[in-house]
Amino acid sequence: MFEVNRKKLVCLMIVSLMLAGCLQSHPDLDGDGIADLDDSDLDGDGWENLVEEECESDPLDSENVSDDLDEDRICDILDDDIDGDGWKNNSEIECNKNTMSNESFPKDTDGDGMCDYIDTDADGDGWMNNYEIECKVDHLNNSSFPDDIDEDGICDNIDLDTDGDGLFNNWEIERGLNPLDSKDYLICHGETYFCQRTYDNFTFPATHNSFATVGDGVMVGVNHYLGLDDQWNNGIRAFLLDVYHKSYEETDPDDIRFCHGTTSFFHPCQFGEVNAYEWLNNLTSLLNNSSGEIVTIFLENYISGEHLEILFNDTGILERSYSKNLNEEWPDIGDMIINGKDIVIFYQFQYENNFSWMNHAWTHSWDTPWDMRDIDDLTCELGRGDGTQQVWSMNNWIFSKYGLADSENSRIVNDYDFLLDRAISCWEKVGKRPTFIAVDYWEEGNLTNVTKTLNYMADWNL
Repeated sequence: MFEVNRKKLVCLMIVSLMLAGCLQSHPDLDGDGIADLDDSDLDGDGWENLVEEECESDPLDSENVSDDLDEDRICDILDDDIDGDGWKNNSEIECNKNTMSNESFPKDTDGDGMCDYIDTDADGDGWMNNYEIECKVDHLNNSSFPDDIDEDGICDNIDLDTDGDGLFNNWEIERGLNPLDSKDYLICHGETYFCQRTYDNFTFPATHNSFATVGDGVMVGVNHYLGLDDQWNNGIRAFLLDVYHKSYEETDPDDIRFCHGTTSFFHPCQFGEVNAYEWLNNLTSLLNNSSGEIVTIFLENYISGEHLEILFNDTGILERSYSKNLNEEWPDIGDMIINGKDIVIFYQFQYENNFSWMNHAWTHSWDTPWDMRDIDDLTCELGRGDGTQQVWSMNNWIFSKYGLADSENSRIVNDYDFLLDRAISCWEKVGKRPTFIAVDYWEEGNLTNVTKTLNYMADWNL
């Protein structure tokens, strides 16, 4: 194809010369002894005819030659590296360099063929330039790279949790923990980051009439099958307790019992009682043998505050109880544990005297209605207490037609999907996660799994 075009070109030249009266027997434009018909470089300028055509220079004019800045015998029009500096023209343009000067060429620190100007990791050390700049190290030196103790890809200079233990640096520093030592940490309810949650921003599984169990020897008015040890081992950390004296005649501090009456005609403890001292001593022991747990006790109190004080003092609970100032926010769970205030006591009925080691339930919290007889009765509305308070209880049980705890109903309302959906719905409506979810027959359903799911959620829709 190219040979045919060349011959046509030569023929045209011969015809032109003939018409001009200049035709010789063997035309030789450049006088090189090669007839023009066979000469691949008619004008003898060192550039072949076809190349000159491609380079848009005149193949019949030796003074009209192709530009070749780097003298590589590739004209600039066709040369993808015009200045011969080893960088393609497009790359130099992209790298903001002069394509016409071999003294102006891109810098490629890591030799990966990508200039530093566009290379997101100019020194090839595995850290992006912007991170290294933010981390205040040289992004053009692969022996200078950010420190990253926990190897999470965030340099220590900007990592809010430098040692990767789940606790923010500032939180650790303020509490005397080492933010650079992943072995120096605090666990709360199984996770380090729960320690930074406030008490009111955590959901605790709770049992209604926690003591009223077959395991505790209660036979009438039972609310659960299994007693405290099993409740504890399955994650229950909030307990609703009715506290009385043993009988109308036995009203000394030693006579304090947990019991739950089923009729107004008899003393509440007549059909079953649990020794409050023994039960709470067991709770204290369980707490002592665990780490990073907060316990909450809700009292339906029918004895004097003075007797309650004796009870909680003798069982080692009084000194650990957290008393909240109504005008202050709830503290972080971790702070409560660090300060040895890992038990919160709420009491239902007010006393004339001030017992500051416990908190009046309906001043510091609120709950949803408790006397439910049908699933349709379950609501997120205010039942008792101050609805403006941040701590609130979602009561989740349905009484039988006789006003007793019902295992069949519990199986329905404690079902994982049902309970989780209700909790999330109430969270959305209230604008605050439930602090407590209290149930009957906790063994039926998935109370603790639901609270785990809720606690791993940042918001009701996340």
